[in-house]
Amino acid sequence: MSSVENVNAAAAVAEPQVFGGASPTLLQGKPIVLTAAQLFDGGRIVEQPVIAIEDSRITSISTRADGPLPPGARVLDFPGATLAPSFFDVHLHGAAGHDVMEATPEALDAVGRLLASRGTGSFLATTVTAALEVTLRAVEGLAKIVAASAREGVAHPIGIHLEGPFLSHAKRGVQPAEHLLAPSVATFDRLYEAAQGHVRLMTLAPELPGAVELAAHATKRGVRVSVGHSNATAAETRAAIEAGAVSATHTFNAMRALDHREPGILGTVLTEDGLYSELICDGIHSKPEITRLWWRAKGRERAILVTDGMSAAGMGDGEYTLGGFAVHVENGRATANGVLAGSVLTLDKALTNFMAFTGASAADGLRLLTSNPAAMTGFDDVAGSVAAGRAANLIAVSAEGKLLASFVSGAAA
Repeated sequence: MSSVENVNAAAAVAEPQVFGGASPTLLQGKPIVLTAAQLFDGGRIVEQPVIAIEDSRITSISTRADGPLPPGARVLDFPGATLAPSFFDVHLHGAAGHDVMEATPEALDAVGRLLASRGTGSFLATTVTAALEVTLRAVEGLAKIVAASAREGVAHPIGIHLEGPFLSHAKRGVQPAEHLLAPSVATFDRLYEAAQGHVRLMTLAPELPGAVELAAHATKRGVRVSVGHSNATAAETRAAIEAGAVSATHTFNAMRALDHREPGILGTVLTEDGLYSELICDGIHSKPEITRLWWRAKGRERAILVTDGMSAAGMGDGEYTLGGFAVHVENGRATANGVLAGSVLTLDKALTNFMAFTGASAADGLRLLTSNPAAMTGFDDVAGSVAAGRAANLIAVSAEGKLLASFVSGAAA
């Protein structure tokens, strides 16, 4: 039997470097076995798991109680840690100095490598409101990348999230007002066709004329509708939910404020049990007290952590772009003309923030970055869970939620 490598949580550095920085090629020469204290497989906790990986895929999942470890494999042991599916970010604009609307393999490769190093294996490439022709070109390019095969050590976009152009002028945030459009089935269909059907999520302001009709149409085409960037009343929000809306975009941000006589979109999002709800858990977009309120309202089955990350994610302070307009980053806060413009958050940090802010366990926190986003988007067959035969997209985290290791398609990231 091969020797066991111990990867100690106490030895992990702030910027996760898997096994002291081992390159992916070092993990591909022979079968690999991962062991740890627990496995969260996307639905349940498995004690003392043994996960065998070969040729970038999971070949079997067992436990130490089932018998000896497979002979001839390289065994990587994570004492006291939890293995889990790689993170799935459904709201991601960019990272590593690149914006997904560049829509080139080179840009998405840089984004994917940075994300993989922070535990993310899959994401929805998220557009920002721009001139319609610009967005059409972007989703056309993104569609080709989505359709390409995932690569070892690189997070892969498995769909597209349209954040705009069907948003409220009153709650547009940094979305360019001149490019916002009224909801239109015809315009949506142009975007959907340019994306070759790879649009999986769309943010929509429910109060806009035509929004309810568009929500119903998009839902029929398999696109999940998320309410957001909206000044909607409670009744207008409920109408969108009845038409098929299933989630809420970066809850609290770019939403009508809560009022005790008109609960509005926010009051509806927090009290509608069946609705999923995104949160940017960076302590900037929403303070810890609000994170606790959100967690109590949405719970372990409907809460989703996202980054809303832009090109500065993984970079330092400085000047960057979001969908073509300038963003200033200082002390980790991204703004355009003084308004928050996405974040520099990565999902590994979102997890530790969430656990620190709420006192939730790692098992509960992991759901919010894996199985919940996969269930909401309908991608639970390719993301958010661990099963034999699937790509080996796995992470190891400490009891405190700190990322210890990340594997994407079987390669250390």
